[in-house]
Amino acid sequence: IQRFLSMIISRLFGTIITFIGIFFIVFPWSPILTLLSLSIAIPMLFITIRFSRFIHGIFYRTQQLVGKVATIVWENINGVRVVRAFNNEPYEVKKFTKANQEWFENSMRAAKVRAIYNPSMDFLIGFSTVLVLWWGGGSVIAGSLSLGTLIAFSGYLTMLMGPIRMMGFIASGLSEALASAKRVFEILDMEPEVKDKPDAIELPPLKGHVRFENVSFRYGKGPLIVKNLSFEVKPGQVVALLGATGSGKSTIIQLIPRFYDVTEGRITIDGYDIRDVKIKSLRSQIGIVLQENFLFSGTIRDNIAYGKPNATMEEIIEAAKIAGAHEFIQSFPEGYNTLVGERGVTLSGGQRQRIAIARALLMNPRILILDDSTSNVDVETEYGIQKAMKALMKGRTTFVITQRVSTVRAADQIIVLDQGR
Repeated sequence: IQRFLSMIISRLFGTIITFIGIFFIVFPWSPILTLLSLSIAIPMLFITIRFSRFIHGIFYRTQQLVGKVATIVWENINGVRVVRAFNNEPYEVKKFTKANQEWFENSMRAAKVRAIYNPSMDFLIGFSTVLVLWWGGGSVIAGSLSLGTLIAFSGYLTMLMGPIRMMGFIASGLSEALASAKRVFEILDMEPEVKDKPDAIELPPLKGHVRFENVSFRYGKGPLIVKNLSFEVKPGQVVALLGATGSGKSTIIQLIPRFYDVTEGRITIDGYDIRDVKIKSLRSQIGIVLQENFLFSGTIRDNIAYGKPNATMEEIIEAAKIAGAHEFIQSFPEGYNTLVGERGVTLSGGQRQRIAIARALLMNPRILILDDSTSNVDVETEYGIQKAMKALMKGRTTFVITQRVSTVRAADQIIVLDQGR
């Protein structure tokens, strides 16, 4: 797409201007020769349309295969330890080779089509030149056209064929760009699973009174993950969610900020059905630390301030101190300007966890959602975090998914889930 927009479109205007200019120069000299030189336009248009329709499918398939190969490479780079642990290098090499071979074969199909199309254009241009020389030569012999005019016309004809040839090149580039654009727009045009109602309202500042009323939820057309669940959490309470893997704990905390909408029942906060309020106004008052934390490849400061870009340095440091991150951040030579690398690769799991906690705390949310947020830190570090966060949680509704006894003891409510109930 970039190549088409930057190169081909810029050439398009020059091609059109050149074509029009030469046409108005040579047409008065000999209308017949001019029309003969342009007689190839109809067959060229026919071939170009056929070519574009055929090559579009090939280019679209190429984009799919490029995505497939890129996914395999990305998975193997990020999951290299898992691949090695299971001795699956030969399998991954075979999978990559197969996908790469499909890409190669499809690219060769495109090359073969181009190999037919481009010479066809050159043949038609050459045929047009032969027609001009044949008719022009006869006219010179008959005395109806001067030799000088024919020579001048032939020179301009060469210049005229350049824009005509360029139009074929542009048609090829357009087909490739449209195939790429189709892949992009497939993603851009996807309807979000959760979106604001037309009459959605702004959610006012929250107190944090959360109610689940006969809530059931399923992913797509699958079985119910949460089944007829009802409970009430008053403002400022800490709720510990317990249960085996697959019991629905993580699903419940994703329903509160409307990452998904409930299938049945409703969730209210301070009496507002969360489906009736604007998503942005809801999520801006909820701080979230998920089990798998994503850090962006910027500085520590940028990651902590991600939810509040205009935060002062003092606010960032205070959030880091509460999360137990300030000390290790200060140990880095660049401090808060330390680059964390892609997905926070330069930090340990516990350090990434505390950066994520600081990011949530900086938003000063009325509702906190902590999905096993201290699972990647040792007992001593967890104790420090819990001690600092105890004061922060005061006056805030907090949902915690955890298996640690210390966290459960500090909770005002304990909700034990079994198969979504």
